Amino acid sequence: MTRSGENTTHSRKKRHATRSRKHERTTRSRQRTALGLAAALPLVAGALALGIPTAQADSTAHGRDALNGTKPAWATARSDRGATNDGSKVTARVYLAGRDAKGLADYAKAVSDPSSPDYGKHLSARQTQARFGPTRQQKDAVSAWLKGAGLAVTGGNQHYLSVTGDVSAAERAFGTQLHNYTKDGEVYRAPSNAATVPASLHGAVLTVVGLDNAPKRAKHDETLPPPGPVFKNAGPFSAHYGSRTDRSLPSAYGAKQPYAIKGYTGKQLRAAYGAKSRNTGKGVTVAITDAFASPTIAADAAQYAKRNGDPGYHKGQLTQVLPADYRYTEECDASGWYGEETLDVEAVHAVAPAADIVYVGGASCTDDDLLDSLAKVVDNRLADIVSNSWGDVEANETPDVAAAYDQVFQQGAVEGIGFYFSSGDNGDNVAATGTKQVDTPANSAWVTAVGGTSLAVGKGEKYQWETGWGTTKANLSADGTNWDALPGEYTSGAGGGTSKTVAQPFYQRGVVPDALALAGGGTAKQRVTPDIAAVADPNTGFLVGQTQTFPDGSLQYGEYRIGGTSLAAPVIAGVQALAQQARGGQPIGFANPSLYDRYGTASYHDVTDHPLGAGVSLGVVRVDYVNSHDDADGLVTSLRSLGRDSSLHAVVGYDDVTGVGTPAAGYLTSFGPHHRR
Repeated sequence: MTRSGENTTHSRKKRHATRSRKHERTTRSRQRTALGLAAALPLVAGALALGIPTAQADSTAHGRDALNGTKPAWATARSDRGATNDGSKVTARVYLAGRDAKGLADYAKAVSDPSSPDYGKHLSARQTQARFGPTRQQKDAVSAWLKGAGLAVTGGNQHYLSVTGDVSAAERAFGTQLHNYTKDGEVYRAPSNAATVPASLHGAVLTVVGLDNAPKRAKHDETLPPPGPVFKNAGPFSAHYGSRTDRSLPSAYGAKQPYAIKGYTGKQLRAAYGAKSRNTGKGVTVAITDAFASPTIAADAAQYAKRNGDPGYHKGQLTQVLPADYRYTEECDASGWYGEETLDVEAVHAVAPAADIVYVGGASCTDDDLLDSLAKVVDNRLADIVSNSWGDVEANETPDVAAAYDQVFQQGAVEGIGFYFSSGDNGDNVAATGTKQVDTPANSAWVTAVGGTSLAVGKGEKYQWETGWGTTKANLSADGTNWDALPGEYTSGAGGGTSKTVAQPFYQRGVVPDALALAGGGTAKQRVTPDIAAVADPNTGFLVGQTQTFPDGSLQYGEYRIGGTSLAAPVIAGVQALAQQARGGQPIGFANPSLYDRYGTASYHDVTDHPLGAGVSLGVVRVDYVNSHDDADGLVTSLRSLGRDSSLHAVVGYDDVTGVGTPAAGYLTSFGPHHRR
C-alpha cells in the first residue's frame, strides 16, 4: 500500500507497500526478512504447476521417504559450523498430505477450468475434508511415529500437528542431522540433508516446517500498539486527473504536467472498471487476511464511507475473526499493518458496497500465522473471495512452506474460493534485493497475482487511460526552472516477471509470450506474474481514511492518498464480487482459467506504458511535507514520471506488469447469464 508520498501497501512478511520511501504511502506486509525467517530453497521447477505438492516423498534407502525442500539453500557445506547441541529445543509443524493429494490438485483444476465437465462443481468445506483431508488413522499413525521418536505433539488441526522436543529427538524422527550454519553474519540451525519420514506412513506427511530456526522471537500475551504516526498529503491536488495545472512550473516531456489527484474514491473506481449501479456485490462475501487488527477499523470504515459517498455498512456487514493472542508485535511493526487492513476494507467496500467483508487477522506476520488465517477461511468456508495484500520475494520462499500454502489454495479452489495476492511494489526487485525475481505467494500457480497501473479518471468519472505502474522521481530545481535529472530515480512499481521455481500453468499456455515464459533461462517454460491488474500507483491512488497518532500524541481520523499493489488486490477482489453477483451468485472460485479464457476480448483494457502514443511520456506534479504531516520543516515539489517500471514493461497484449489487462466495461457483462466468456 503506498501513500501519496510514496505510500504503497502490501503485507505479509514484507509490506508490499512499505513505508520505506519517504512521502509515498504504499502498503504490503509480511516482513519475513525483517524477522530473519528461513531463507528459501529454490523450488523444483514444475512442482507447483497444478500437480502434487513438491514435498511429497521420494523413496530413499532404509524404508524412508524424503521430504524434498526441507533443507534450505543457505545450509551449504561451506557455511557448516558443526552439529547442533543435542539438547537444544526444536518446535515444528508436520503438515499432513491428506488421503489423496494428487486427487485434490486434479479436482481443483477441473472445477476451475471452463473447458472441464466438472467446471463449477464445487464441494462444501465438509465434503472437501471428507474427500481429501487426512483420515483419523493417518493422523494417529503420524502422531504415534512422532511420539515414538521422543517428540511431544502439542496441538494441531486438520492441516498439521505441532511438535516440540530436543534436537536428538527431531533427528531421530526426521532421519537427518541438524547442524549450525552461517547466514547473513548470523548462525542458524538447519537440516544437513532433506528430512525423511517412514515409508510405512504411506505418504501421509506433506512436509515439515521449523527444523531450521531462522529467528522467530515469540512473545506471548502481547497487546497491540496504538495507531502509527500520522501521514498527510500536502497538495495542491487535482479533483480528477488533469483538472489542475500550475503554469509557473517547468514543463516536462513538452507539456505542463498536472498536479496529482487528492485520491480516487469508490465512484471513480467503479466507473473506471465497468461497474453499473446494479452491480453491488450483494450476496457475496470477501475475506481479507492480514496480520494483527486495527483497533479503530469499524469507526474508520464507517466515517470514510459517510464522507466519501459510499453506502453505510449494515449490521453484520463487516466482521472480524481474530486470534486469541498476538506475537512478534514489535518485530512485525504491528501498527503498520493497521493501514493495510484499513485500505483493504475501504477499497473492497468502495468497489462492492453491498458485499459482506470478513477480516481474518493473523497472530503475527509469520508464515505459520498467516497460513492459519487462510486455513480458517477454507475450513469454515468464510468467504467466496480472499484479498491478500502481503508477500515476500521468491528467494525467501522454501518448498516446504510453498507446499503448505498450495494445499490451502487447492482446497479453496475445490470449495469455490478464489485467492488474490498483490504482485509487489518493487518492480523486478533488483533495486530492493539485487536480484531479478518475482514475489510469493503471488508466484503460486493456484492464486491470482494482481499487478498495478497508473490510472487517469477524468471529469464525470470518465476512464481516460492507464499505464503500467512504474514511477521515477525528479525534484524541482532550487531555482524552480527545471526538474533535476529528469526523469529521475526509480522509486516503486508493480511487481512481476518470470518465476524461477514454478512451471507454467496450463491457463497461461498460448497467452503468455515465450520470451517471458523462458526469460529465466533453460528450456522449460515458467509461471509469469501478474495475471490481471488494477490501479496501484500512489500518484493516482485511492483516498483512505484512518485513525493515526498525531505529533501531540492525540489519536485523530485523517485521510490521505495511498497506492501499491496492496490497493490493486482489494480493488480486483471487489470487481470479482460484482462479477459473481452478475453470474447469479455462483462462485467464480479459482479465477485464473476464466481470466485467461477472456484474454483478447472486450473484457479488458489492454494497458501499455504509453497510452497516448509511443513518443508521449506522462507525469504528475507532487507537493509533499518534508516531515510527512505539516509544513513546519518545509515542502518538496517533484515530478513523478509514469510508466517506468524498472526492467518490466506494459506492452500490447499480455505483459509482466499488468497481465491480461484491467477490467473494462465488458468484463462484468461477460459473467452475465447469456455469456460464457
